[in-house]
Amino acid sequence: MEEIYAKKNETCELIKAQPETVQFLLNYSKSMHIVDYDGLKFENNKN
Repeated sequence: MEEIYAKKNETCELIKAQPETVQFLLNYSKSMHIVDYDGLKFENNKN
C-alpha cells in the first residue's frame, strides 16, 4: 500500500473555480435537507 500512496504526483495542478460556480454549490448545499428515518436517508431539496 505504501508504494501506491507514497509517490508525489508532480503533474497535479490546482485550478481556480469561477465565483458563480462556488456560489451555485454553496446555495445548493444550503438548500439540501437530509432526514434519517428508521435507518433510511431521505434527501430533500428545499427549492
